[in-house]
Amino acid sequence: MRSTTTGRRIRVLAALATTAALAIGLTGCDGYDSTSPADARKHLPAAGAAAFAAGPNGPVDCRKAKCVALTFDAGPSVHTPQILGILSKYHVHATFFTLGKNHVMVHPEMVKDMVAQGHEVETLTWSHQILTKISKAEVRKEITEGRDAVQKVTGVRPTLLRPPQGRTSPAVTAIARDLGMAEVEWSANGADYKTTDSALITRRILGQTKRDGIILLHDLVDPTNRGYNGTVAAVPGIISALQARGYTFVTVSQLLAPGKPQPGKVYK
Repeated sequence: MRSTTTGRRIRVLAALATTAALAIGLTGCDGYDSTSPADARKHLPAAGAAAFAAGPNGPVDCRKAKCVALTFDAGPSVHTPQILGILSKYHVHATFFTLGKNHVMVHPEMVKDMVAQGHEVETLTWSHQILTKISKAEVRKEITEGRDAVQKVTGVRPTLLRPPQGRTSPAVTAIARDLGMAEVEWSANGADYKTTDSALITRRILGQTKRDGIILLHDLVDPTNRGYNGTVAAVPGIISALQARGYTFVTVSQLLAPGKPQPGKVYK
């Protein structure tokens, strides 16, 4: 009886070991290591106000304040002026991860408006190709051309990359590091690319947002011309509800301060 039980235990342990090995292998091939904003700020010496970017109401120290970063992907688009108007009304700064082709190069004045209003303008690549599905040379081209499009319009070179659909890998991260860029994922997703129901988008974000969170919404019209119309209507409710909970909205760079984005890091 004892030998039978022992045999079963050995088989179970062997199965678990095999499963763990497979998980490690999958992570090593397709996964990535991420750093939280709180971890990015750990072990940093005390810093004065000059180390923190100024928000609409002065410098923000997210080691003390209850911060959250609001980000918009894939614009600018016809929705951008509306979103900028809402952000201005609520005295909120956001980070825009822009697309070069058909967006930054088509709407340069909107990009300039983002910068003029104090928002952070970064890149989502040139044409939204999935970086884990293309060659290393194509990955480099997508990132470089998206980054350079923003620099051409704003005069400032982006240092933050959002990989399209959040898909990255050690190979993509190595190229980003070589280009001097950090990657930014998210912790709260409104999935506004799946619905125009603004109430649903709002509930999703409010249910997922925590301190030091990074919120993902979209600032574009989709290729089918249906438009992500639910996003614009959801933004006021998201902002007002989170402000009522004591959150301070900041850009991604502010969220990491007094640390600075490190090339090759993935922040989430």
